[in-house]
Amino acid sequence: MGSNAQTFRLSAATGLHRGDRAYQQDQVEILVHQRVAGCALAIVADGMGGKSGGRKASDQVLLTGHQVFERFMPAQDDGADMLRQLVTEAHLMIKLTAITAEEEPHSTVAAFVITPGLGCDVVHAGDSRVYHFRGAEMQQRTIDHSYVQRLVDEGKITAEAANTHPQSNLLTGCLGTHADPPVTLWHIDRLAFGDCLLACSDGLWHYFTPKEIGAIVHALPPREASEMLIGKARQRARGGGDNLSLALLRIDALS
Repeated sequence: MGSNAQTFRLSAATGLHRGDRAYQQDQVEILVHQRVAGCALAIVADGMGGKSGGRKASDQVLLTGHQVFERFMPAQDDGADMLRQLVTEAHLMIKLTAITAEEEPHSTVAAFVITPGLGCDVVHAGDSRVYHFRGAEMQQRTIDHSYVQRLVDEGKITAEAANTHPQSNLLTGCLGTHADPPVTLWHIDRLAFGDCLLACSDGLWHYFTPKEIGAIVHALPPREASEMLIGKARQRARGGGDNLSLALLRIDALS
């Protein structure tokens, strides 16, 4: 990606697997800005609702992502504002499609945008996550909008117990519901060489500790890392796995 000032490249990969479900309702994409080098948007959406409702909802999140990113000019626009638009516009569009559908389509979203100065903005709604790793160490991750996360916050269960809780799939916020979706944003001032950002659905993160994910994304290039994460998640699911999706992006120094 060549502008004179640019001393980094973005290497990236996406992964998508149906798991052991009859339908694929996850969607994932990494968009590279058409006019601005070093600017990219990654989106993961985990759809819910009937056999086609969930897919319609996750498709709508990606479609909205394309539209808001097409209008985005990093030199003058704020990345957080663009992500806020992505959440609110996708939510409205999913609600409009629900009027004509018998199902109740809903979707999570986990998205991040990287701008040429290596600033990064993150948004999520639901239990799809974004992780930020520096080397193999997790710096931060999003906190799920879910019933079990609320129990963890209230000290009623441990984070470990949340993973096996029978109601671990109950969300307290996502897109397409009657209530407005949560718009939870986080800003990273400057990414460093070797940093990785991972957006993924619960069908993936459910099977890993942050330490395991960090070790894999640090040791392997994004394509191989995403293949290994999906392979291990499939193994650990033992025939009972959800749809799973991930978008992995690494900042590499130009050698």
